[in-house]
Amino acid sequence: MHINTLKTLFLSLFLSLSFLGFSTETKEPDSTEEELDITGMILHHVSDSHNFHILDWNGHPVSVPLPVILWTNEGLVTFMASDFHHDEEGKVIVEKKGQKLVNYHGKIYYANDTANADGSYVTLDAEDHPVNERMLDFSITKNVFTLFLSMLVLMLIFIGSARAYRKSENNVPSGIAKFTEPLVLFVKNDIAIPNIGEKKYKRFLPYLLTIFFFIWINNIFGLIPFFPFSANLSGNIAFTFALATITFIITNINGNKDYWKHIFWMPGVPVPMKLFLAPIELIGVFTKPISLFIRLFANITAGHIVILALISLIFFFKNMYGDVAGYVVAPVSVAFVVFISLIEILVVAIQAYIFTILSALYIGMATAEHDDH
Repeated sequence: MHINTLKTLFLSLFLSLSFLGFSTETKEPDSTEEELDITGMILHHVSDSHNFHILDWNGHPVSVPLPVILWTNEGLVTFMASDFHHDEEGKVIVEKKGQKLVNYHGKIYYANDTANADGSYVTLDAEDHPVNERMLDFSITKNVFTLFLSMLVLMLIFIGSARAYRKSENNVPSGIAKFTEPLVLFVKNDIAIPNIGEKKYKRFLPYLLTIFFFIWINNIFGLIPFFPFSANLSGNIAFTFALATITFIITNINGNKDYWKHIFWMPGVPVPMKLFLAPIELIGVFTKPISLFIRLFANITAGHIVILALISLIFFFKNMYGDVAGYVVAPVSVAFVVFISLIEILVVAIQAYIFTILSALYIGMATAEHDDH
């Protein structure tokens, strides 16, 4: 616990430095007061990006750029995100194959021919949403980079575990296998077998193991506040939607006749009730995966937002009431951040467990044999 506390304290201090950098980004040259956009700072940390922001040095952002890969009207276009010069307001144009491209809030659009009054090349509608045409974007963003990184880490972990077993005598785990074996047995004995059954669990165990470790590893990466980690992959609704869709497909492809019979024509129920319940049961087929991806997305995103909001209190009080107020609030804010971060260490594992056990439950319901008599 002492080591975890030190790690969390380091996370809190790192985020504090990051927020301090952001708090000076909006400072006007002739202004003596700092302006703080708390919402913008939080959204910047939890949203996807074409580069890894490290810190701000003398008002200039320092980041690691990632490859931009676009399929445009003129074909494939590739370049590094650093060509946009860290611009997030659509004021820097990158010209490729005779096309003008602009980055606005992490998304790339075709730029207008002339700049607006504010210097941007993006046209906004009444709700401040860009109306410029977009292209197909296959870029390696923070989330995509973390996705590949987690895949590599999982391969190294389990290839190493397999080699450790091959070298050991009597299948006694050694090395990394000492860490993976209890977790694999936990997923097998406490998730797969109770929910799917002794006869059928082996068919689905590889998938359950994959999503458990995949979600858990990516959740852990989201808590580490420095490159090459820090991406909020599990807080991306497209990522959680994709995982839930895979569970949905596996569940319904493997659903037996009893599963579909209990959805569309429940045995032992009067016909009028069958006509009433069938649409409700059919809706339930889709609400199950919806609850899966929303639960994971909401819990992971909420944890990050709470931590960032607590850190931002330091700079809010500093800007509102002066440096002394900031110094007074800082210890309280950091203490709460440490507490919430310790809870987050548990939450990232719990959310992986919940997603896996619900997937196993849905699969078990679809493949179970029913005795209607």
